[in-house]
Amino acid sequence: MIELFRQYPALKRGLPHVSLGDWPTPVARLANIGQDCRIDIKNDAMSGPLYGGNKVRKLEFLLAEAAANGAQEVMTFGVAGSNHALATALYAEQQGMRCISALTPQRNAHYVAKNLLAALSTNAELHHYASEAAASHGARFQCLRHRRKTGVAPMVIPGGGSSAVGTVGFVNAAFELAKQVANNELPEPDKLYVALGTMGTAAGLLLGLRAAGLATEVVPIRVVRNSIGNLPGLHKLYDATNKLLHEIDDRFPLISLQQDVIRHDQFGESYAVFTESGMAAKKLLAQQENIALEGTYTAKTMAALLSDMHSGKLSGLNVLYWHTYNAVSLDARIAGLDYHTLPSEFHPYFERPVQELDVAF
Repeated sequence: MIELFRQYPALKRGLPHVSLGDWPTPVARLANIGQDCRIDIKNDAMSGPLYGGNKVRKLEFLLAEAAANGAQEVMTFGVAGSNHALATALYAEQQGMRCISALTPQRNAHYVAKNLLAALSTNAELHHYASEAAASHGARFQCLRHRRKTGVAPMVIPGGGSSAVGTVGFVNAAFELAKQVANNELPEPDKLYVALGTMGTAAGLLLGLRAAGLATEVVPIRVVRNSIGNLPGLHKLYDATNKLLHEIDDRFPLISLQQDVIRHDQFGESYAVFTESGMAAKKLLAQQENIALEGTYTAKTMAALLSDMHSGKLSGLNVLYWHTYNAVSLDARIAGLDYHTLPSEFHPYFERPVQELDVAF
């Protein structure tokens, strides 16, 4: 049983859930990079057998909600190389559903082609749109088309899986962490560094940590444009998730969010554009800890942590880095697939150079 349901059994009766991941994900000390502080990692890299990272926790609730509502298909959004869209395609297929992905352009990187091929290996339907506005219009058309075809409309999952239901996955993650602290697997963190994209991960951790009785300060590192990742939006998602859990089980407390800081200093030029500081962090973690980061989310998060460490802000503290990147190999899945079978709009990701900072370490 997941930890949230263990603490609040009524939630299990009122909140659909399907087991997709391998829990708890491990914690370990990063002994080679800490200076005047202790740094631990909460490693969601191998969180699920098909695909790891932070999306599996959300999909356990989102796909269960879809099944409970009788949906045969789900629709979601992202950029061309979206980890969320790929994870949704993989796990939806496993659960006997189909994912319809509305994808928009992004700066090219090696992972984009790999994720597109992995999505091609599933029963997912991939659509390319020139902008988010076009994707929104296109999604409405696709919902109508699929409803006419199957008799049931696809359930729409927002980008990143960051609805109140999806965010519950990271409320549970905080309870999972609290149990690991209680078991002396790591000290209670003073600060927790995590990437801030569509905000479900951060919102869930913020709520879950307080509900679980931990005083850990969450340090969200913004990696998306400000119109997507911002304090008002974070508070809105947090409150919606808190309200949902309290309405299902009134024993779950209503807790006011005190978070008033999002870190903006590592964002760089734009979304999915790698930074010098992020690539330096990626190289360091690969060499010193044998941990693979990627340039869009995790490298920028680690760069913020390292910057604070070098400035002395973390001296004497217990610090936790929450690793959200998939480490399940896609190589066997994509071997032999021909990208020409993808819609033609995706072909440039296989034919044009990747961004300059996209190098392997």
